[in-house]
Amino acid sequence: MEHGDALVEAMERAVELAPHDVALRSELVRILVDLGRWEPARDHCMRGLWLAPDRPELLSAARTIADALGAHATAAGFARLLDALAPAEAAPSERAPESERAPESERAPESERAPDIGEDDVDAFLAQVLEEDERGRVRLDDIAGLDLVKDRLRSSFLTPMDDRGLGERYGVTPRGGLLLYGPPGCGKTHVARALAGELGLRFFSVGLHEVLDMWFGASERNLHDLFQRARDRAPAVLFFDELDAVGYRRSRLQSSAGRNVVAQLLDELDPVRPRNEGLFVLGATNAPWDVDPALRRPGRFDRQLFVAPPDRTARLQLFELALRGRPIAGDVRVEVLAEVTEDFSGADVRLVCDAAAEHAMGEAIAAGTEVPIRQEHLVQAARSTTPSTGPWFESARNVVAFGDPSGTYADLKEHLERRGRR
Repeated sequence: MEHGDALVEAMERAVELAPHDVALRSELVRILVDLGRWEPARDHCMRGLWLAPDRPELLSAARTIADALGAHATAAGFARLLDALAPAEAAPSERAPESERAPESERAPESERAPDIGEDDVDAFLAQVLEEDERGRVRLDDIAGLDLVKDRLRSSFLTPMDDRGLGERYGVTPRGGLLLYGPPGCGKTHVARALAGELGLRFFSVGLHEVLDMWFGASERNLHDLFQRARDRAPAVLFFDELDAVGYRRSRLQSSAGRNVVAQLLDELDPVRPRNEGLFVLGATNAPWDVDPALRRPGRFDRQLFVAPPDRTARLQLFELALRGRPIAGDVRVEVLAEVTEDFSGADVRLVCDAAAEHAMGEAIAAGTEVPIRQEHLVQAARSTTPSTGPWFESARNVVAFGDPSGTYADLKEHLERRGRR
């Protein structure tokens, strides 16, 4: 085995053991580029850029690799991106020397090479890398219903941000984190995105797969890296979906690995340290009673908000949105559908419309001509759909009745009382 092969093999084993170590992967990319191994260099470089999209040495390597493989337009795009992100650190953007380029047989066919990119394309690519996409520009007014949730967000979170003087006079400042809870499919993630949009901040959404890892200590490192990435781009919103899965009650965990992850999350949220300045942490969960109590202490997820199923007005808007662009008969009355879908989540409403559309499409196939979605299709679909929120409310009722002596879920209790009176 040649020295180069042994070195690459050793580096690849090291990267497998530490897949999120960007510096280590960057060094492997450098070695592969020096050896002219363009395909594996490209793969590792792309993985590195996924973890650290503004890393200068990876962007420089990506430019060289693309140029060597004959994708000159892509290389030019990376060069412009490198100049835009770190002009002081960017290397010269000349093409790789002819001697270092891949043989013509290994280069991408002309038909598969990227077209020339203009300034608008570069700007779009830059926006994508910085994660400033349109999904983070949703506003609270774009959300159907949830008026109580939006009012509380504006008074306790947004007003102190917009009017710092008013917030300071009353001693109200954005602090700690906010936990959104409620039945699944009712818009908790959408509310988090809307809050980021109202603040005009970048939105980082953390999924369970981005944290948990089979290797000992890797989950804690993943968690720290995610926080650090958001801190480096602050002000920003860091959103944890399914918070109970990452921050589960330690008293119920059997393994030390799970308890270590919760301890790491507590450390990252430590209110004593000033490192989270400009970082607004949000969490969402269907089971707030399973979240470790330490995560609910002041300075962490010390405020919570119940996100209820959409009310009648919201369901009406949701039906209108779900039916938009589909062939609809003139007899469709969404106000009737809104009346007969009490306790339906937003996901349930979408399911009703999809089921009605499938029924109408089946008739269209049999008839050989387009058949519009009629009221009877929608009503039948609604009657055959059981609200997915039912089991959640049964569990929640038991928690409120027997497991909430401190009144933590007062807003949920109030909703259950209103629901029982209907």
